[in-house]
Amino acid sequence: MEGVTSFGEKFYGRIKTRNLTNKQELLYKTLMPELEIESFTDINISNFAGIYLEIGFGGGEHVAQMAMNNHEDLFIGCEPFVNGIASLLVKIDANNIKNIRIYPGDARTFIRSIPDGVLSGVFLLFPDPWPKRKHIKRRFLQEKTITDIYNKLRIGGFWRLASDHNGYKEWILKLFNQEKFKNRFELKTFDKKNRPDVAIWAKTRYEQKAMEDILYVECIKNGSSNEVD
Repeated sequence: MEGVTSFGEKFYGRIKTRNLTNKQELLYKTLMPELEIESFTDINISNFAGIYLEIGFGGGEHVAQMAMNNHEDLFIGCEPFVNGIASLLVKIDANNIKNIRIYPGDARTFIRSIPDGVLSGVFLLFPDPWPKRKHIKRRFLQEKTITDIYNKLRIGGFWRLASDHNGYKEWILKLFNQEKFKNRFELKTFDKKNRPDVAIWAKTRYEQKAMEDILYVECIKNGSSNEVD
């Protein structure tokens, strides 16, 4: 399958692992052109109450369910993995979902096209933990991406993160508990016992099979300014 957006930054990870089914191939040809976007400017945001971004949607379980639960909002999924996009296309087609758009590339590139103060929410759920110390720089969550997402969020907008990897859980808390971010976000943490309701925070397939304890984090944007350096 061709046509995946090129990457503006060095990208680490798989693009495709297995052949698509006939159904998936058909939807890539017929449905994907209707949903694919090259930048945020391709979207008429006036048609939607809120704009939400999922970074790396995997098989699309979360973004599909959130879109079905919130018809008035738009959900943008960033995912370079062809098989994941194909899985989401099947869900969109089967459920006649109209409020999802897909960016088939590196989320960091797409985020640069978003105006400041626009997003109502962002999701980063069970990202690749890159567990080796020498690979930590490959993790999506870095000081720069926290700053970038902060600037793109509305005041009161949220960033939801989840991981079952102990090293990544520590990484999330370490970064967000830095003084430079403490006053920018109101940090809320949850575990499986007090997890937010699935109607508010839909489950992913990975979450359902996770064996380790899961850390759920919701960061609410504080402040009177839409920008931070």
